[in-house]
Amino acid sequence: MKNISYRPLTATPWKRTENYRETPPRNPELARYILCFWGSEFPYQSKPTESGTSLVIPDTCADIIYRIDHTENTITGGFCGISDTSFLSVGPVKPGHLVSVFAIRFFAWSAYAFSEDSLKGTKNSHCSIEAHFRWADGLLRQQLLETVTLQERMQAAEDVFLRRLPLARRNTVIEQAVNQILFHKGSLKAEALSRECFISGRQLERLFQEYVGISPKKLCNLVRYQFLWREILETPSFQVLDAVSRYGYTDHSHLLREFKRYHTMDIQKAKAHACRNVGNIQDIF
Repeated sequence: MKNISYRPLTATPWKRTENYRETPPRNPELARYILCFWGSEFPYQSKPTESGTSLVIPDTCADIIYRIDHTENTITGGFCGISDTSFLSVGPVKPGHLVSVFAIRFFAWSAYAFSEDSLKGTKNSHCSIEAHFRWADGLLRQQLLETVTLQERMQAAEDVFLRRLPLARRNTVIEQAVNQILFHKGSLKAEALSRECFISGRQLERLFQEYVGISPKKLCNLVRYQFLWREILETPSFQVLDAVSRYGYTDHSHLLREFKRYHTMDIQKAKAHACRNVGNIQDIF
């Protein structure tokens, strides 16, 4: 699937610590499906102070997340489907244990390519990795115990998914619809989208629930929110009224209300939260 210059952002897109790094796939073919690999650079000793929470906003992605306890030589984890609401994430902490994290972040509409089952019902869910990616879990789990660095695990995961790529599931209607949504930056009505795809609204709804886990209308809203969030961070002179027209909101109240619904805070607080411990925001972009 062609990705039209779309890179969704988290609530803290510049967060970089020894316990959290993001690295895009090196292989351009995989980059069409996987936004990034993320996790801890090296195993680290967990501390009670790490039990704090972090804000997770709807990023139009789905994640396979592994948590490795090197002290107990165990692995836990799960698959997180696409989310249409924000929540606070609290990582499990066992003080004194040597632990690490490794995760694979898919574009939500691309996860189905490697899934063994329908993604229907995975919205806002956390389930076992085996429920949808048993084949990948069987190949990765042991390697995660044998490797320690994020780069080593990323290479192992890339090898696993590249070998699977010839068997990747595809649906041309979903691909066409997502390309249209991205091209229009989410400001596309469901009726217009179904016309663009030469399919009825009911059929398109069914396919989206099967392959993405949400409705076409919901994905449009989330993509629009993500484009808006990036513009807020990239544009020092950001003006709400200009964005209302550009993204097809009814009025400025509609934009502000929808942003706060997805982000749990208003634009100024969201920007301040994102820019914590960041120097010059323009240097980053």
